[in-house]
Amino acid sequence: MSEQVDLLISARWVIPVDASDATLEHHSVAVRNGRIVAVLPSNIARDRYHATTETRLPDHVLIPGLINLHTHAAMTLMRGIADDLPLMTWLQTAIWPTEAKHVSPAFVRDGTLLAAAEMLRGGITTCNEMYFYPDAAAAAFDALGMRCVIGITTIDFPTSYAASADEYLSKGLAARDAWRGNPLVRFALAPHAPYTVSDATFSRIVSLSNELDLPIHIHIHETAQEIEDSLKQYGQRPLERLARLGVVESQLIGVHAVHLTPGEIETLARHGCALAHCPTSNMKLASGIAPVADSLAHGIPVGLGTDGAASNNRLDIFQEMRMAALLAKVSTLDAAAIPAKTALRMATLHGAKALGQENDIGSIEIGKWADLCAVDLSPFETQPCFDPVSHLVYCAGREHVSDVWVAGLARVSNKQVLQKADNELLGVARVWQNKVGSRFD
Repeated sequence: MSEQVDLLISARWVIPVDASDATLEHHSVAVRNGRIVAVLPSNIARDRYHATTETRLPDHVLIPGLINLHTHAAMTLMRGIADDLPLMTWLQTAIWPTEAKHVSPAFVRDGTLLAAAEMLRGGITTCNEMYFYPDAAAAAFDALGMRCVIGITTIDFPTSYAASADEYLSKGLAARDAWRGNPLVRFALAPHAPYTVSDATFSRIVSLSNELDLPIHIHIHETAQEIEDSLKQYGQRPLERLARLGVVESQLIGVHAVHLTPGEIETLARHGCALAHCPTSNMKLASGIAPVADSLAHGIPVGLGTDGAASNNRLDIFQEMRMAALLAKVSTLDAAAIPAKTALRMATLHGAKALGQENDIGSIEIGKWADLCAVDLSPFETQPCFDPVSHLVYCAGREHVSDVWVAGLARVSNKQVLQKADNELLGVARVWQNKVGSRFD
């Protein structure tokens, strides 16, 4: 007698991204109550299971849902307003003035809604978010059924959102309390960067992280200028200062980490920290090339992030996989520095480990949430296919994603986001295009 399941997905290839590092041909994934209950050959699966919904993907590869380990979702509404500028000029002359004028709960809700739709359609099922008005961001992710970690953004200067570090923290913690119990929404502490956060605020953040068991998500060593300024102000490099303040511990997710010394990599590895690598943003802002191969060699879980759409300008983890692999090769002169399998692991399981969620997401294994992404390799531009993992990193793109599930529930079907119509999303974008204008307004 067959066993009842909610969903049975059968694919040409299944890549679990588990310890075996295998590519499974003609396999199926069975899902019940949102979690994976079996991964097995398709001919056996159809005899063993009776599914409420069965999906057959004869020319597809099924992978874990991708994880965007660093983004500023609402900045989608500033996509392209300040291109071809270095980081500090970009921030000071374009981004911060635009935010001062426009950022509000409505701005964050609508920008995050657009970003979530873009990410889901590109196979991203989880993102690690850092921006203002966390309650509005959580509502947008929840509306589209996307998994998220919302950063409690903290800086030591006033914005339209908060007047002081204490207010940033109190508002963020209130949002965390309001969303407690929602299975898709988690929170992290998100001090913006060493150059915008004081020692006193960092000390409080460390205490809150320990007390509430929350990750700390922070930009670190993004530019050479950041390090020079820290040496002048504190007599220490930023990471050295953070270590002195107790920030460099196992809950730390350091973003960018472009300018690391070998000793700093060893420090991060020794303390069990994680890194979010944002190769496209680092290239576009001319920040440099992060020493990712060395970080991985030291056992640091390095995930992939897009950064915000204002500095990328795509929320596309397929692009980040490709760029991460290619940059590592050219910067080390080693073609094997980051092979395709490692790039895929960075986009999935490493991101899950960084978030402390590796027991629930990041790979296709029994007991984990069925966060899944199907990539159609049937078009002529992805044929012939000798190695689907290689194709995912070097050939296919987000345009080949056909279906996406979060906790076993369809979020994208036949390339269409299910929770919001395209016309509605385009309407939201048009409204904000008229409001924001350009950086020259």
